[in-house]
This record gives sequence, structure tokens and C-alpha cells, in this order.
Amino acid sequence: MKNQRQPRKLESTKNGWTWSLRVLVISWVHLLFVVGAPRAALACPVCFGQNDSPLASAMNLGIIFMLVIVAGVLTAFASFFIYLMRRARLVARQSEGTAQ
Repeated sequence: MKNQRQPRKLESTKNGWTWSLRVLVISWVHLLFVVGAPRAALACPVCFGQNDSPLASAMNLGIIFMLVIVAGVLTAFASFFIYLMRRARLVARQSEGTAQ
């Protein structure tokens, strides 16, 4: 019973701020930064009508690359199940031949 820890008090910190007040202030500061950011910093060139810019081309290549990766993973997943079905059919034929 001597070594029992006391629960940490969350009511105040060294400078007197409560944790909930800190979270509230930090949230409002982040919200002000997001809302106060210039609109040009939040949009890509495609949004402003520059479809032929290098950034738009790179974005399109990135999208194509991610689609190729997803298609490859889905193809591998499907081919694995096709392999399992063929293997099960082969084992069933072999066991059917030995049973007779």
C-alpha cells in the first residue's frame, strides 16, 4: 500500500491551464491557420485551369501508377483463388481414381 500511485490530476498544469482549455485553444489555432491560408496554397493548377502544367501531368501519372498497383494486387488475389480451385479439382480427381 505504500507504493500505490496517486492518480494524476488533470484539472490544472503548472501554469494553470486545464487540459481541455489547451485542446480547445490548439484546435482554434489550427482552424485559423487552415481558414486563413491563401486559396492558391490549397489548390492545384488543374483547379485554376492549367491542365498542361507539369504538376498536373505528374498527378495524372501518380493516379495511373496507383491504379496499376491496385489492379496488380487484385489480379494476384484472384489468380491465387483460381490456383486453389484447380488444385482442389486435381486432388479430387486423384482421390477419386484411388478410391475405385
